[in-house]
Amino acid sequence: MPPLAILAGGLATRLGPLTEKIPKSMVEVAGEPFIAHQLRIAAREGISEVVICAGHLGGQIEEFVGDGARFGCRVRFSSDGNGPRGTGGALRHAIPLIGERCMVMYGDSYLDTDFRAVYAAFVAAGKPALMTVCRNEGQWDKSNVEFRDGKLVKYDKIDRTSAMHHIDYGLGAIETKAVRDWAASDPFDLADVYRDLSRRGMLASYEIRGRFYEIGSPAGLAETDAFIRRHRVK
Repeated sequence: MPPLAILAGGLATRLGPLTEKIPKSMVEVAGEPFIAHQLRIAAREGISEVVICAGHLGGQIEEFVGDGARFGCRVRFSSDGNGPRGTGGALRHAIPLIGERCMVMYGDSYLDTDFRAVYAAFVAAGKPALMTVCRNEGQWDKSNVEFRDGKLVKYDKIDRTSAMHHIDYGLGAIETKAVRDWAASDPFDLADVYRDLSRRGMLASYEIRGRFYEIGSPAGLAETDAFIRRHRVK
């Protein structure tokens, strides 16, 4: 399995006072910082190397996680530095630690799924990136993926269509050359990279038969806390 990049540099403004003094990854979920749950799933799924792309108050994550050994994986850190880079810019900045390809997920996502199957689909597809998708129908956020006959037809978070019934599940795989050519001086999001690849027919997909959990909003945090308490990964 390749390294896993966790994009944990966001400001988490929707969580209000919960993240005034701590980063989102350190918000308590089911009795401990959220990042602990993410790392345990990564280790369970055969990920031995994790790169955490940190930003806002990221030193707190590094102090808590350390080298990752107690979670079953090796963890290194890539800091955004003096200003936000966006999720795509953060991944680009971390290329020296990641190498040629990686799996990638967002710092607020709890994804209890088969990482090995996702990576195998990425390798088999032979495209620069793969996005996992799940059928959403507007339930958990606004649908942003047209997915037909087992293939991703269009991904766009802005130019949505009535044919979009799926949504980005939150776990991907990518060749880092897909972000290397973007301007290093300008912030950009991974969603922008996926959108451009989609337009060129170069974004593979893998459908997850289930929902994602996230802590990006108070409602999502409550749902994720309840789910982890019921299905805790040890």
